[in-house]
Amino acid sequence: MEGREARIELDRDSVERDLMKLILTIIELLRQLMERQALRRVDVGDLTEEQEERIGLTLMLLSERVDELRGRYGFEPEDLNIDLGPLGPLLPR
Repeated sequence: MEGREARIELDRDSVERDLMKLILTIIELLRQLMERQALRRVDVGDLTEEQEERIGLTLMLLSERVDELRGRYGFEPEDLNIDLGPLGPLLPR
């Protein structure tokens, strides 16, 4: 279209939903990484009982909040697992 600006039509709801999906995916990835790190530290004996309890509670609350937001936007857990092509899925299945 010469002489006219090309416009991209964006659906506000779609943009919000896609953005929330990306944010929840990143949060879930970070939660899983923190959980693995915490388990390694527990196995090594690097944490006090109080620290173990606090980390466990924090990770549990974070997981519940992600589940709540996922439900609000109608996502299933597998919707947050981005396919990275030849590298496979972002999150472990």
